[in-house]
Amino acid sequence: MASPQQNVQARIDAIESSYEFFLAYAAQGLTTDEGAKAGAQLRDFLAKLEGALDGLADRVHEASSGREPADSWEHMVAVVRRDADAALAAVRLVAARTGVSSQLIDNLNANIHLRALLTDLFLVDDLLTP
Repeated sequence: MASPQQNVQARIDAIESSYEFFLAYAAQGLTTDEGAKAGAQLRDFLAKLEGALDGLADRVHEASSGREPADSWEHMVAVVRRDADAALAAVRLVAARTGVSSQLIDNLNANIHLRALLTDLFLVDDLLTP
């Protein structure tokens, strides 16, 4: 069984790899994902990202348990929760679309909540690493 820190790291890796795939997908200029080889991959990455975001703050909370300063960690978990929830809402809207264009994925990548979450996680990852 993975430790809380390993679980957070796996989620961070999934979020980063999804973001990187989305950058490449956005550059393709596709009007839809339907019928495109990258389309099946896109759906896989959207699902992977959704799974990584869902419950992320709870996993960060577990991984930070016992770390000092405790009140600062609680505040950081609250920030991760807000950003992850907002990013998850955007990801779910995009994933629900019948056809997903490169433009739509470019806009998802530019979403301030997803970008804020990425920077939150860079910080959290550094703070959790011994």
